[in-house]
Amino acid sequence: MDNNRNYIVAIALSVLVLIGWQYFYVSPRMDSQRTAQNTAGEGKQAATTQAPASQPSGSNAGTAPANGSTDDGAPPPNEASGTLPAGNGDTGKQTTTARSVLIGETPRIAIETPAVIGSLNLKGARLDDLKLKNYHETVDESSPLITLLSPAQSQNGYFAELGYIGNDAVGKVPGPDTVWKESEGGKLTPSNPVTLTWTNDKGVTFNRHIAVDDQYMFTIKDTIANKTGAAISLTPYGRVTRFNRPHDRSSYVLQEGPIGVFGNAGLEETSYSSIKDDGIVDQPSAKNGWLGLTDKYWATTLIPRSGSFDGRYAYFKDGRPHWQTDFKSTPVRVAAGQSASIENLVFAGAKRVPLVNAYRDNLNIKQFDLLIDWGWFYFITKPMFHLMDFFYNLVGNFGVAIILTVIIIKLIFFPLANKSYSSMAKMKAIQPKMQELKEKYGDDRMGMQQEMMKMYKEEKINPIAGCWPMLLQIPVFFALYKVLYTTIEMRHAPFFGWIQDLSAPDPTSIFNLFGLLPFTPPDAFMIGIWPLIMGFTMFMQMRMNPTPPDKTQAMVFTWMPVVFTFMLAHFPAGLVIYYSVNNSLSVLQQSIIMKRQGVKNELWNNLSGLFRRKPKPAE
Repeated sequence: MDNNRNYIVAIALSVLVLIGWQYFYVSPRMDSQRTAQNTAGEGKQAATTQAPASQPSGSNAGTAPANGSTDDGAPPPNEASGTLPAGNGDTGKQTTTARSVLIGETPRIAIETPAVIGSLNLKGARLDDLKLKNYHETVDESSPLITLLSPAQSQNGYFAELGYIGNDAVGKVPGPDTVWKESEGGKLTPSNPVTLTWTNDKGVTFNRHIAVDDQYMFTIKDTIANKTGAAISLTPYGRVTRFNRPHDRSSYVLQEGPIGVFGNAGLEETSYSSIKDDGIVDQPSAKNGWLGLTDKYWATTLIPRSGSFDGRYAYFKDGRPHWQTDFKSTPVRVAAGQSASIENLVFAGAKRVPLVNAYRDNLNIKQFDLLIDWGWFYFITKPMFHLMDFFYNLVGNFGVAIILTVIIIKLIFFPLANKSYSSMAKMKAIQPKMQELKEKYGDDRMGMQQEMMKMYKEEKINPIAGCWPMLLQIPVFFALYKVLYTTIEMRHAPFFGWIQDLSAPDPTSIFNLFGLLPFTPPDAFMIGIWPLIMGFTMFMQMRMNPTPPDKTQAMVFTWMPVVFTFMLAHFPAGLVIYYSVNNSLSVLQQSIIMKRQGVKNELWNNLSGLFRRKPKPAE
């Protein structure tokens, strides 16, 4: 009966994992394919049509801080309307013009650091051209660099912008259409910041000092000089705007879309799909925090540094639809003949764990490490990553680091696993006595249960101990999956041989003889070498136990390794390697414990039984 309980638990857990795999992997993969097809169709249609123009809302629309409509649409509002930036108006049009041509159509300042290359658009002082020098689209080093930011009119328009909301007293203020002039600098590099300048029609001068570190953090400091003869007030704003969501969508276990931290309110996040349904979601006011858009490996965020700010997540359908996160800071008052300074930070790059942690600590950015989605089991996921990263720094190979991590985890859980396997061994040892009880009590289940509990107590056996290793592996399994799937350190990390990306499935397949036959099987039949190794080790582990007498249980016992082989074949190769090594160590550990307990190891009998001819049933 207790064996039955263990098998029922195993079946339930298997079904749970299968449902999770279907929900978190298969469904998002199908959605991704459909989205890519729809995006391609929408892009083709948008290339031949122009969105209609509209005027910004508000009672004082004529005082918007830019003349005419903007190239992305979405002109900032004015203080009279009281709305946040870029809420209404023409959202521009997508063109078929090549990205490089669009970049050449506006005056720019080149950007180059050890981590990024691109340019700053002097129209709007906008970051809309940025590529990541250390990351390629595929494992092939000759493939194109990852393009993070692009001009608004391009198919994948995506940019960050800082500006102001004005009023009649201050006159025009910097916004999307403002063409800044370079006063000093040249190429923007870590050792060479640049300064831009612009003066409005009433004599207010804006000087923008832009610096960048050797990674992905831009520091923008504005100095406002008031020469109007009267005090002025204006409101800083910032926004991150994106016209297309990522083409390669990730699974639902990972946060992608608007994200931010707002003071004591903490982390506020939503998905591209959710905000598309909600439209506009206002966020709490905060004095310390940040907001932006995040993808699986990359992010663009704004970090206001001058006073409190009000944030917002939005999806705008007018004209060309787009996603946006924006903020409006506390209004700045500048007395006549005086100056005021405002500072903001912009992060645009890869979400490397040590880097975001360093920004959090060194720049005092509240909970900036939450830019990486560690998941529900973060208390396991984060330590597991740091352990693997420690081993990687020692051996220089994340695959080997995963294997060493498995060994450490095995050592941590060894006392519990040892107790569990010992209990299972004792259960096997008393099987003859249990059979005698069944024959003695027959249909008297109550009496048999009482005698069994008495026997367990005398033999010091915990009948449910065998389930604990299986239950404890579930959060560890999902935590490791999260590490492999989320952290950019695992992206394109090679192991040995054919495994060149531990975050991707094993690329080989038994159905084309691992590449010997000149065709690529469908995704469902991409069963590689490591999934087969995992399935074999799981088969060996299960065959160490007696075959259940019940036919249904025996069928589950036989087919479970096959099901898991097909299922895990589509998981990251690093996870399959982890599972294979874990199974192998479990087989070794269980064999040693069974031998010490004097319990027969059923492995060889079960294996030989697979090839033994079954006797014909008696007539």
